[in-house]
Amino acid sequence: MKEFMLLIRNAGDGKAGFSAETQQQFLKACENYAEELKKSGQLKSAQPLVREGKMVSGSAGNFKDGPYNESAEIIVGYYHIRATDLDEAIAIAKRNPEFAFVKGAKIEVRPIKMVEQSTNYKYPTK
Repeated sequence: MKEFMLLIRNAGDGKAGFSAETQQQFLKACENYAEELKKSGQLKSAQPLVREGKMVSGSAGNFKDGPYNESAEIIVGYYHIRATDLDEAIAIAKRNPEFAFVKGAKIEVRPIKMVEQSTNYKYPTK
């Protein structure tokens, strides 16, 4: 099994207008989705991300940190999953409840480079 990150992206706060009932429905759908992945052995971890934060940019000696642009697309959470290949990871992403609840939701599916794939880096040994 390979590992993938599913990075959930929304424009601004896509859930800001949710009623209390819709918020509960969304949370329950996310719990069910995560439980399904956990039972199949495909979920390593998952968390929502707090919207507040800073973007660090620049280079050594010349860093800038500033707020996220609230109207821009931001990462609002992630799922760290296992799948046989990219196609299966995409199929898992397509089942995410984000698409049913948030207009314009996007999920970026990224393979995780495993240690055995990193030929240029030597991990320290004890």
